[in-house]
Amino acid sequence: METTTSKRSKATDWLLFLVFAVIFLAMIVYVDEWFWVPMPFMLTYLVKALDVM
Repeated sequence: METTTSKRSKATDWLLFLVFAVIFLAMIVYVDEWFWVPMPFMLTYLVKALDVM
């Protein structure tokens, strides 16, 4: 059961990382003063998806 939860969590983490990466890139293009707002979320989910944390 632990591996199933871990796999689901990793898939969710990768999905959230990609969502925040798209938001990050869109904000760099359109509102470059505010690009830093989604950055902590994007990097947090990247670290969790890579299982470093």
